[in-house]
Amino acid sequence: MSLLLNILALLRLIAVFGLMSIFITIYLLTTFFIPHSKDRALRLREMFLTYVGIPLLNIKIEKSGYPEITPALYVSNHRSFTDPVVICRYLKAFVIGKAEVAGYPIISKGAELTGVIWVDRDSKASRTDTRSKMIEVLKSGYNILVYPEGTVGTHRHTLPFRKGTFMEAAANNIPVVPIAIEYDSPKDLWIKEKFVPQYFYQFSKWRTNVKVRFGTPLFSDNGDELHQKAHDWINEQLTDMQENWANHFK
Repeated sequence: MSLLLNILALLRLIAVFGLMSIFITIYLLTTFFIPHSKDRALRLREMFLTYVGIPLLNIKIEKSGYPEITPALYVSNHRSFTDPVVICRYLKAFVIGKAEVAGYPIISKGAELTGVIWVDRDSKASRTDTRSKMIEVLKSGYNILVYPEGTVGTHRHTLPFRKGTFMEAAANNIPVVPIAIEYDSPKDLWIKEKFVPQYFYQFSKWRTNVKVRFGTPLFSDNGDELHQKAHDWINEQLTDMQENWANHFK
């Protein structure tokens, strides 16, 4: 059974990356006739995730709430590399991602087209530059999706949130929208160091079950208040979602 499930994971990987390559190639070819725009690229990403990526990976999503305001800073806890796959199925946003992912083939091109902002979380200069780019994007009318833990969390509740993005949101009158995401299986938590071993660890099973909840917008000119309210709301939702589910946290 283990061998069959690993074969299934391999076939999924080939299909997803193969079709992603086709989507990106077609998009780039059409830019000779229809100029590239972030709006168009974000629509393509949503279409790919909805009709290709999520069905092929057999990710079953239980969603509550909806992204109801734009532009806004959307903040989520971080469990897995599939978090943005799930969230961006519903949210058109520029994602702040870790710089290492910029070296992944195919993914990096799709990320470039859809405005992913790369950050080296160990570099203060990179974090400062990222916050500056984030405000530019928000002021131009687009959403930002950020993971304020700065890494993946594998415990019942979140790791401490970094405050920088909340301070910028408060200073620039930007609403903050919290998002909570939780998985049913411990195999969905990102515990492997590299992408490929983690992928096979996670997707060598038939189905991935995930819950995602969008909160209501938070407004304040106090960054500490935004930080605390978002942090508390997400942890409350995680506790609730783990009830009779996500048994690895019990």
